[in-house]
Amino acid sequence: MPVPVPRQRVTPAGSTAVAETAGGTDLTLLLIEDDPAGTFTAPELVDASGSRVRIRTARNLTEAERLLTDDVHCVLLDLALPSPRQSDDRLEALRHVLSLAPRHAVLALTTSAETELAAEAVRAGAQDHLFREELDGPLLSRAIRYAVERKRADSVQVKLAESRLRAQENARLERGLLPTPLLQGSDLRFAARYRPGRSRALLGGDFYDTVRTPDGTVHAMIGDVCGHGPDEAALGVELRIAWRALTFAGLCGDELLSTLQQVLEHERENDEIFATLCTVDIAPDGRRAGLCLAGHPSPLIARDGRAAQLLPYEDGGPALGLLPRARWPRRQVELGGSWSLMMYTDGLIEGRSAGPGSPRLGQDGMVEMINRQLEQGLGGEELLDAAVTQVRELNGGELTDDVAVLLLDRDRRRSRGPGTPREART
Repeated sequence: MPVPVPRQRVTPAGSTAVAETAGGTDLTLLLIEDDPAGTFTAPELVDASGSRVRIRTARNLTEAERLLTDDVHCVLLDLALPSPRQSDDRLEALRHVLSLAPRHAVLALTTSAETELAAEAVRAGAQDHLFREELDGPLLSRAIRYAVERKRADSVQVKLAESRLRAQENARLERGLLPTPLLQGSDLRFAARYRPGRSRALLGGDFYDTVRTPDGTVHAMIGDVCGHGPDEAALGVELRIAWRALTFAGLCGDELLSTLQQVLEHERENDEIFATLCTVDIAPDGRRAGLCLAGHPSPLIARDGRAAQLLPYEDGGPALGLLPRARWPRRQVELGGSWSLMMYTDGLIEGRSAGPGSPRLGQDGMVEMINRQLEQGLGGEELLDAAVTQVRELNGGELTDDVAVLLLDRDRRRSRGPGTPREART
Protein backbone atom coordinates (compact mmCIF):
# COMPACT_ATOMS: atom_id res chain seq x y z
CA MET A 1 0.00 0.00 0.00
CA PRO A 2 1.58 3.31 -1.00
CA VAL A 3 2.44 5.60 1.88
CA PRO A 4 1.56 9.24 1.21
CA VAL A 5 4.52 11.20 2.54
CA PRO A 6 4.48 15.00 2.17
CA ARG A 7 7.37 16.53 0.34
CA GLN A 8 7.88 19.23 2.95
CA ARG A 9 6.50 20.19 6.32
CA VAL A 10 5.27 23.70 7.16
CA THR A 11 6.30 25.01 10.57
CA PRO A 12 3.97 27.02 12.80
CA ALA A 13 5.74 30.19 11.70
CA GLY A 14 4.91 29.34 8.11
CA SER A 15 8.50 28.80 6.99
CA THR A 16 9.68 25.58 5.35
CA ALA A 17 11.72 23.18 7.52
CA VAL A 18 15.29 22.83 6.29
CA ALA A 19 18.16 20.42 6.79
CA GLU A 20 20.58 20.41 9.73
CA THR A 21 18.01 21.60 12.30
CA ALA A 22 18.51 21.24 16.02
CA GLY A 23 16.54 18.01 16.02
CA GLY A 24 18.93 16.05 13.80
CA THR A 25 20.58 15.82 10.41
CA ASP A 26 19.40 14.90 6.95
CA LEU A 27 19.68 11.26 5.91
CA THR A 28 19.47 9.45 2.58
CA LEU A 29 17.55 6.18 2.16
CA LEU A 30 18.00 3.77 -0.72
CA LEU A 31 14.78 1.81 -1.25
CA ILE A 32 15.15 -1.43 -3.22
CA GLU A 33 11.83 -2.86 -4.45
CA ASP A 34 10.23 -3.90 -7.72
CA ASP A 35 6.66 -2.84 -6.87
CA PRO A 36 5.44 -0.88 -9.93
CA ALA A 37 3.08 1.15 -7.71
CA GLY A 38 5.92 2.17 -5.43
CA THR A 39 5.98 2.34 -1.66
CA PHE A 40 6.41 6.10 -1.52
CA THR A 41 4.70 8.89 -3.37
CA ALA A 42 7.31 11.56 -2.62
CA PRO A 43 11.10 11.66 -2.91
CA GLU A 44 11.58 12.70 0.74
CA LEU A 45 9.89 12.85 4.13
CA VAL A 46 10.33 15.18 7.09
CA ASP A 47 10.26 13.94 10.69
CA ALA A 48 9.03 15.73 13.80
CA SER A 49 12.43 17.34 14.38
CA GLY A 50 12.36 18.98 10.96
CA SER A 51 15.09 16.76 9.52
CA ARG A 52 14.59 15.26 6.10
CA VAL A 53 15.05 11.74 4.79
CA ARG A 54 15.74 11.78 1.06
CA ILE A 55 14.56 8.68 -0.77
CA ARG A 56 16.18 7.00 -3.76
CA THR A 57 14.51 4.06 -5.42
CA ALA A 58 16.11 1.10 -7.19
CA ARG A 59 14.03 -1.54 -8.99
CA ASN A 60 16.66 -4.26 -8.85
CA LEU A 61 20.04 -5.07 -7.33
CA THR A 62 21.98 -3.92 -10.37
CA GLU A 63 20.41 -0.48 -10.17
CA ALA A 64 20.88 -0.48 -6.41
CA GLU A 65 24.62 -1.08 -6.77
CA ARG A 66 24.86 1.98 -8.99
CA LEU A 67 22.88 4.16 -6.57
CA LEU A 68 24.65 2.94 -3.43
CA THR A 69 27.03 5.88 -3.02
CA ASP A 70 28.82 7.11 0.10
CA ASP A 71 26.08 9.61 0.94
CA VAL A 72 23.52 6.82 1.45
CA HIS A 73 22.95 6.16 5.17
CA CYS A 74 20.44 3.33 5.11
CA VAL A 75 19.09 0.69 2.72
CA LEU A 76 15.47 -0.53 2.86
CA LEU A 77 15.18 -3.84 1.02
CA ASP A 78 11.90 -5.44 0.05
CA LEU A 79 12.36 -9.15 0.80
CA ALA A 80 9.90 -9.92 -1.98
CA LEU A 81 12.60 -8.87 -4.44
CA PRO A 82 13.51 -11.79 -6.72
CA SER A 83 16.65 -13.73 -5.84
CA PRO A 84 19.69 -12.70 -7.94
CA ARG A 85 20.23 -16.33 -8.96
CA GLN A 86 16.54 -17.28 -9.03
CA SER A 87 17.05 -19.62 -6.08
CA ASP A 88 14.58 -20.59 -3.37
CA ASP A 89 16.58 -18.68 -0.73
CA ARG A 90 14.37 -15.70 0.14
CA LEU A 91 17.26 -14.01 1.93
CA GLU A 92 19.71 -14.22 -0.95
CA ALA A 93 18.95 -10.65 -2.03
CA LEU A 94 19.53 -9.45 1.54
CA ARG A 95 22.88 -11.23 1.76
CA HIS A 96 23.84 -9.67 -1.56
CA VAL A 97 22.95 -6.20 -0.26
CA LEU A 98 24.87 -6.79 2.98
CA SER A 99 27.95 -7.71 0.96
CA LEU A 100 27.53 -4.63 -1.23
CA ALA A 101 26.95 -2.29 1.74
CA PRO A 102 29.03 -3.52 4.71
CA ARG A 103 29.19 0.00 6.21
CA HIS A 104 25.50 0.89 5.69
CA ALA A 105 22.51 0.26 7.91
CA VAL A 106 20.05 -2.17 6.31
CA LEU A 107 16.33 -2.55 7.00
CA ALA A 108 14.24 -5.48 5.76
CA LEU A 109 10.71 -4.79 4.42
CA THR A 110 8.12 -7.58 4.40
CA THR A 111 4.47 -8.27 5.31
CA SER A 112 3.13 -8.94 8.80
CA ALA A 113 2.32 -12.49 7.70
CA GLU A 114 6.05 -13.20 7.35
CA THR A 115 7.27 -12.55 10.89
CA GLU A 116 9.66 -15.51 10.84
CA LEU A 117 11.23 -14.32 7.61
CA ALA A 118 11.65 -10.86 9.15
CA ALA A 119 13.34 -12.37 12.21
CA GLU A 120 15.66 -14.41 9.98
CA ALA A 121 16.59 -11.22 8.13
CA VAL A 122 17.70 -9.60 11.38
CA ARG A 123 19.67 -12.72 12.31
CA ALA A 124 21.32 -12.59 8.88
CA GLY A 125 22.59 -9.05 9.51
CA ALA A 126 19.81 -6.50 8.97
CA GLN A 127 19.56 -3.85 11.69
CA ASP A 128 15.76 -4.17 11.90
CA HIS A 129 12.64 -5.10 9.93
CA LEU A 130 9.47 -3.22 8.97
CA PHE A 131 6.02 -4.55 8.04
CA ARG A 132 4.56 -3.01 4.91
CA GLU A 133 1.02 -2.77 6.31
CA GLU A 134 2.17 -0.74 9.34
CA LEU A 135 4.52 1.53 7.48
CA ASP A 136 4.03 5.26 7.66
CA GLY A 137 6.27 8.32 7.48
CA PRO A 138 7.05 8.79 11.22
CA LEU A 139 7.66 5.07 11.73
CA LEU A 140 9.97 4.85 8.76
CA SER A 141 11.92 7.97 9.75
CA ARG A 142 12.38 6.69 13.28
CA ALA A 143 13.38 3.21 12.09
CA ILE A 144 15.97 4.65 9.70
CA ARG A 145 17.58 6.77 12.39
CA TYR A 146 17.60 3.92 14.90
CA ALA A 147 19.12 1.60 12.30
CA VAL A 148 21.83 4.12 11.41
CA GLU A 149 22.74 4.58 15.09
CA ARG A 150 22.69 0.80 15.64
CA LYS A 151 25.01 0.28 12.71
CA ARG A 152 27.31 3.04 13.95
CA ALA A 153 27.41 1.46 17.42
CA ASP A 154 28.10 -1.96 15.90
CA SER A 155 30.93 -0.51 13.83
CA VAL A 156 32.44 1.13 16.90
CA GLN A 157 32.31 -2.15 18.78
CA VAL A 158 33.98 -3.97 15.89
CA LYS A 159 36.72 -1.35 15.72
CA LEU A 160 37.22 -1.53 19.49
CA ALA A 161 37.46 -5.31 19.32
CA GLU A 162 39.94 -5.11 16.44
CA SER A 163 41.96 -2.49 18.30
CA ARG A 164 41.97 -4.63 21.43
CA LEU A 165 43.15 -7.68 19.51
CA ARG A 166 45.81 -5.64 17.74
CA ALA A 167 47.01 -4.23 21.08
CA GLN A 168 47.17 -7.74 22.54
CA GLU A 169 49.17 -8.97 19.57
CA ASN A 170 51.54 -6.00 19.85
CA ALA A 171 51.91 -6.60 23.57
CA ARG A 172 52.76 -10.27 23.01
CA LEU A 173 55.25 -9.31 20.30
CA GLU A 174 56.92 -6.60 22.38
CA ARG A 175 56.99 -8.81 25.48
CA GLY A 176 58.76 -11.47 23.45
CA LEU A 177 61.37 -8.91 22.40
CA LEU A 178 62.26 -7.98 25.99
CA PRO A 179 65.52 -9.62 27.09
CA THR A 180 65.82 -12.70 29.28
CA PRO A 181 69.10 -12.57 31.23
CA LEU A 182 71.40 -15.54 30.65
CA LEU A 183 73.28 -15.90 33.93
CA GLN A 184 73.21 -19.65 34.54
CA GLY A 185 75.99 -20.55 36.98
CA SER A 186 76.72 -16.99 38.14
CA ASP A 187 76.50 -15.88 41.77
CA LEU A 188 75.36 -12.40 40.74
CA ARG A 189 71.80 -11.26 41.38
CA PHE A 190 69.98 -9.46 38.60
CA ALA A 191 67.03 -7.05 38.57
CA ALA A 192 65.72 -4.57 36.01
CA ARG A 193 62.92 -2.10 35.47
CA TYR A 194 61.69 -0.74 32.15
CA ARG A 195 59.19 2.08 31.51
CA PRO A 196 58.73 3.22 27.89
CA GLY A 197 57.87 6.85 27.32
CA ARG A 198 55.33 6.00 24.60
CA SER A 199 51.75 5.66 25.77
CA ARG A 200 50.38 2.08 25.85
CA ALA A 201 53.72 0.61 24.73
CA LEU A 202 55.99 -2.03 26.22
CA LEU A 203 59.11 -1.08 24.29
CA GLY A 204 60.86 2.21 23.78
CA GLY A 205 64.23 3.25 22.40
CA ASP A 206 66.03 2.07 25.55
CA PHE A 207 67.48 -1.44 25.64
CA TYR A 208 69.54 -3.64 27.96
CA ASP A 209 70.83 -7.18 28.26
CA THR A 210 72.97 -9.43 30.49
CA VAL A 211 74.68 -12.71 29.58
CA ARG A 212 77.37 -15.01 31.00
CA THR A 213 79.88 -16.41 28.51
CA PRO A 214 81.42 -19.90 28.85
CA ASP A 215 84.59 -18.51 30.48
CA GLY A 216 82.49 -17.26 33.43
CA THR A 217 82.57 -13.57 32.51
CA VAL A 218 79.29 -11.71 33.02
CA HIS A 219 78.59 -9.10 30.34
CA ALA A 220 75.98 -6.38 30.85
CA MET A 221 74.97 -3.47 28.69
CA ILE A 222 72.39 -0.71 28.57
CA GLY A 223 71.69 1.72 25.73
CA ASP A 224 69.40 4.38 24.38
CA VAL A 225 68.43 5.12 20.77
CA CYS A 226 67.57 8.80 20.30
CA GLY A 227 63.82 9.21 19.90
CA HIS A 228 60.80 7.46 21.38
CA GLY A 229 58.79 5.95 18.50
CA PRO A 230 58.32 2.38 17.26
CA ASP A 231 61.20 2.73 14.77
CA GLU A 232 63.58 3.60 17.60
CA ALA A 233 62.23 0.69 19.64
CA ALA A 234 62.86 -1.68 16.73
CA LEU A 235 66.41 -0.36 16.29
CA GLY A 236 67.05 -0.82 20.02
CA VAL A 237 65.98 -4.46 19.75
CA GLU A 238 68.28 -4.96 16.76
CA LEU A 239 71.25 -3.48 18.64
CA ARG A 240 70.55 -5.60 21.71
CA ILE A 241 70.35 -8.82 19.69
CA ALA A 242 73.52 -7.87 17.81
CA TRP A 243 75.31 -7.14 21.10
CA ARG A 244 74.36 -10.55 22.49
CA ALA A 245 75.52 -12.37 19.35
CA LEU A 246 78.80 -10.43 19.18
CA THR A 247 79.45 -10.99 22.89
CA PHE A 248 79.02 -14.75 22.56
CA ALA A 249 81.31 -14.57 19.52
CA GLY A 250 84.06 -13.23 21.80
CA LEU A 251 84.05 -9.53 20.94
CA CYS A 252 84.56 -7.00 23.71
CA GLY A 253 85.39 -3.35 24.26
CA ASP A 254 86.28 -1.20 21.28
CA GLU A 255 85.96 -4.05 18.77
CA LEU A 256 82.43 -4.80 19.90
CA LEU A 257 81.31 -1.17 19.88
CA SER A 258 82.87 -0.53 16.47
CA THR A 259 80.89 -3.46 15.05
CA LEU A 260 77.70 -2.26 16.73
CA GLN A 261 78.21 1.15 15.15
CA GLN A 262 78.31 -0.55 11.73
CA VAL A 263 75.02 -2.30 12.56
CA LEU A 264 73.49 1.04 13.57
CA GLU A 265 74.69 2.77 10.40
CA HIS A 266 73.13 0.08 8.22
CA GLU A 267 69.81 -0.15 10.10
CA ARG A 268 68.99 3.47 10.95
CA GLU A 269 66.58 5.49 8.82
CA ASN A 270 68.80 8.56 8.53
CA ASP A 271 72.28 9.75 9.48
CA GLU A 272 71.00 11.83 12.40
CA ILE A 273 70.00 8.81 14.48
CA PHE A 274 72.51 7.75 17.12
CA ALA A 275 72.59 5.55 20.21
CA THR A 276 74.36 5.82 23.54
CA LEU A 277 75.72 2.67 25.15
CA CYS A 278 77.36 1.46 28.33
CA THR A 279 78.96 -1.99 28.52
CA VAL A 280 80.45 -3.78 31.51
CA ASP A 281 82.28 -7.13 31.51
CA ILE A 282 82.71 -8.58 35.01
CA ALA A 283 85.53 -11.04 35.62
CA PRO A 284 84.61 -14.60 36.72
CA ASP A 285 85.78 -13.85 40.29
CA GLY A 286 83.43 -10.86 40.42
CA ARG A 287 86.08 -8.48 41.80
CA ARG A 288 86.89 -6.38 38.73
CA ALA A 289 85.30 -5.28 35.49
CA GLY A 290 85.96 -3.58 32.19
CA LEU A 291 83.86 -0.49 31.43
CA CYS A 292 83.14 1.13 28.05
CA LEU A 293 81.04 4.26 27.63
CA ALA A 294 79.70 5.51 24.29
CA GLY A 295 78.12 8.84 25.17
CA HIS A 296 76.21 7.16 28.00
CA PRO A 297 75.91 8.05 31.71
CA SER A 298 78.38 6.20 33.92
CA PRO A 299 77.07 3.40 36.16
CA LEU A 300 76.67 3.82 39.89
CA ILE A 301 78.34 1.45 42.35
CA ALA A 302 77.94 0.84 46.07
CA ARG A 303 80.76 -1.25 47.60
CA ASP A 304 80.52 -3.26 50.84
CA GLY A 305 77.61 -1.23 52.14
CA ARG A 306 79.39 2.09 51.62
CA ALA A 307 77.79 5.12 49.94
CA ALA A 308 77.12 4.79 46.22
CA GLN A 309 79.19 6.75 43.74
CA LEU A 310 79.60 7.01 39.98
CA LEU A 311 82.24 4.96 38.22
CA PRO A 312 84.90 6.96 36.34
CA TYR A 313 83.60 8.44 33.11
CA GLU A 314 86.45 10.61 31.82
CA ASP A 315 87.65 8.06 29.27
CA GLY A 316 84.35 7.55 27.46
CA GLY A 317 83.88 7.76 23.69
CA PRO A 318 81.14 9.34 21.57
CA ALA A 319 77.67 7.90 21.01
CA LEU A 320 77.38 5.25 18.30
CA GLY A 321 76.63 6.75 14.90
CA LEU A 322 78.20 10.20 15.43
CA LEU A 323 81.80 9.71 14.25
CA PRO A 324 82.66 7.17 11.55
CA ARG A 325 86.07 6.13 12.96
CA ALA A 326 85.49 6.67 16.67
CA ARG A 327 87.22 4.62 19.38
CA TRP A 328 85.92 3.48 22.76
CA PRO A 329 88.62 2.74 25.33
CA ARG A 330 87.96 0.00 27.90
CA ARG A 331 88.68 1.07 31.44
CA GLN A 332 89.54 -1.43 34.18
CA VAL A 333 87.52 -0.94 37.38
CA GLU A 334 88.02 -2.57 40.79
CA LEU A 335 84.71 -3.72 42.23
CA GLY A 336 85.68 -5.41 45.49
CA GLY A 337 84.15 -8.34 47.29
CA SER A 338 80.55 -7.25 47.81
CA TRP A 339 78.97 -4.59 45.63
CA SER A 340 75.88 -3.38 43.80
CA LEU A 341 76.22 -1.97 40.28
CA MET A 342 73.37 0.06 38.78
CA MET A 343 73.24 0.90 35.08
CA TYR A 344 70.54 3.26 33.78
CA THR A 345 69.44 5.39 30.86
CA ASP A 346 69.12 9.17 30.94
CA GLY A 347 65.36 8.96 31.43
CA LEU A 348 66.13 8.34 35.12
CA ILE A 349 68.09 11.57 35.55
CA GLU A 350 66.46 14.02 33.12
CA GLY A 351 63.20 14.38 35.04
CA ARG A 352 62.65 17.42 37.25
CA SER A 353 63.95 17.48 40.83
CA ALA A 354 60.94 19.25 42.38
CA GLY A 355 58.10 19.37 39.87
CA PRO A 356 57.60 21.37 36.65
CA GLY A 357 60.02 24.27 36.16
CA SER A 358 62.57 23.01 38.69
CA PRO A 359 66.13 21.93 37.74
CA ARG A 360 66.64 18.46 36.38
CA LEU A 361 67.52 15.71 38.83
CA GLY A 362 70.85 14.95 37.14
CA GLN A 363 73.41 12.36 38.12
CA ASP A 364 74.30 14.03 41.41
CA GLY A 365 70.65 14.18 42.44
CA MET A 366 70.22 10.54 41.48
CA VAL A 367 73.24 9.51 43.58
CA GLU A 368 71.83 11.34 46.61
CA MET A 369 68.42 9.72 46.07
CA ILE A 370 69.90 6.21 45.78
CA ASN A 371 72.03 6.71 48.90
CA ARG A 372 68.96 7.69 50.91
CA GLN A 373 67.22 4.53 49.73
CA LEU A 374 70.27 2.39 50.56
CA GLU A 375 70.30 3.88 54.07
CA GLN A 376 66.72 2.65 54.41
CA GLY A 377 67.96 -0.88 53.73
CA LEU A 378 66.53 -1.18 50.23
CA GLY A 379 68.21 -3.37 47.66
CA GLY A 380 67.56 -5.44 44.56
CA GLU A 381 64.09 -5.10 43.06
CA GLU A 382 62.83 -3.01 45.98
CA LEU A 383 65.57 -0.47 45.34
CA LEU A 384 64.69 -0.20 41.64
CA ASP A 385 60.96 0.12 42.39
CA ALA A 386 61.65 2.90 44.89
CA ALA A 387 64.03 4.68 42.52
CA VAL A 388 61.64 4.75 39.56
CA THR A 389 58.70 5.70 41.77
CA GLN A 390 60.55 8.57 43.46
CA VAL A 391 61.87 9.91 40.15
CA ARG A 392 58.27 10.17 38.93
CA GLU A 393 57.19 11.85 42.15
CA LEU A 394 60.04 14.37 41.99
CA ASN A 395 59.16 15.11 38.38
CA GLY A 396 55.60 15.90 39.41
CA GLY A 397 54.05 13.39 37.01
CA GLU A 398 54.82 10.81 34.33
CA LEU A 399 58.24 10.87 32.73
CA THR A 400 58.19 11.61 29.00
CA ASP A 401 61.42 9.75 28.26
CA ASP A 402 62.03 6.00 28.29
CA VAL A 403 63.54 4.66 31.51
CA ALA A 404 65.59 1.51 31.83
CA VAL A 405 67.47 0.52 35.01
CA LEU A 406 69.57 -2.61 35.50
CA LEU A 407 71.04 -3.79 38.81
CA LEU A 408 73.70 -6.42 39.37
CA ASP A 409 74.93 -7.19 42.86
CA ARG A 410 77.30 -9.61 44.51
CA ASP A 411 77.50 -10.58 48.16
CA ARG A 412 80.54 -12.73 48.89
CA ARG A 413 78.90 -13.82 52.15
CA ARG A 414 75.90 -15.23 50.35
CA SER A 415 76.07 -18.93 49.58
CA ARG A 416 74.21 -19.65 46.42
CA GLY A 417 74.45 -22.76 44.26
CA PRO A 418 74.16 -22.82 40.46
CA GLY A 419 70.80 -21.80 39.16
CA THR A 420 68.96 -19.31 37.09
CA PRO A 421 68.65 -15.87 38.74
CA ARG A 422 65.42 -14.02 38.91
CA GLU A 423 64.39 -12.37 35.69
CA ALA A 424 63.45 -8.76 35.35
CA ARG A 425 59.89 -7.58 35.70
CA THR A 426 58.80 -4.95 33.24
